[in-house]
Amino acid sequence: MAIDPGAEVHPSAIIEDGAQIAAGVTIGPFCHIGPKVTLARGVTLMSHVVVQGITEVGEDTLVHPFAVLGGIPQDLKFKGEETTLTIGKRNRIREHVTMNTGTEGGGGVTRVGDDGLFMAGCHIAHDCQLGNNVIVVNNAALAGHCIIDDDVIIGGLSGVHQFVRIGRGAIIGAVTMVTNDVIPFGLVQAPRGVLDGLNLVGLKRRGVARSDITALRAAFQMLAQGEGAFQDRARRLGEETESAYVREIVDFVTGASDRSFLTPGQG
Repeated sequence: MAIDPGAEVHPSAIIEDGAQIAAGVTIGPFCHIGPKVTLARGVTLMSHVVVQGITEVGEDTLVHPFAVLGGIPQDLKFKGEETTLTIGKRNRIREHVTMNTGTEGGGGVTRVGDDGLFMAGCHIAHDCQLGNNVIVVNNAALAGHCIIDDDVIIGGLSGVHQFVRIGRGAIIGAVTMVTNDVIPFGLVQAPRGVLDGLNLVGLKRRGVARSDITALRAAFQMLAQGEGAFQDRARRLGEETESAYVREIVDFVTGASDRSFLTPGQG
């Protein structure tokens, strides 16, 4: 193992040979660190944390008790291949959170961005790709291969189906099952996941200009009530808009996906 002299390790913690522990790391009581784990500068494991597999935890990330990071995928196709979990900087990972490594068929990497908040009991499955500033609330679960863009909030007790994409700035209400892709800045709620508007509160909090919010409102109405198929409406919208925010929705809708889209009013 390689433990920097500037790290603080409780005597009851178990650190297996091969682990890489940087300066400024704090490892609390009864933690267990596997042989292929890398903890960057300033990481804090409070107590009873398990980090295993080929897992990298980024700088200044705080992990609360009983979290398990880098466990093998909950996927019957997994045959023990070496895959990884990469966690970015300054994440806050609360009690009983689980994050699994990837699978060979899914690209081999589960990736979590920077500055996320993962509340108690939430689950990040194999091959998920999460952006920055993502919030996953208590006991929500992401199935395998999900793509969650920056600034997304996923409400408590919600579930996201495998291969679903959720665009930047979207918000998923509590106790919601999401089975289809969600457009950027969308608001999804109800037990079977209805696209019910835009995340206007989030847009205003981020200081988005009134002109862009107005353009997004008009775009949503066109997507909801325009003629033709949903993707055809999006393409026409792309030909007409001058808003970068609306263009982001158009690019998202017209991009490649393994799932269909939640359309306004669709559960």
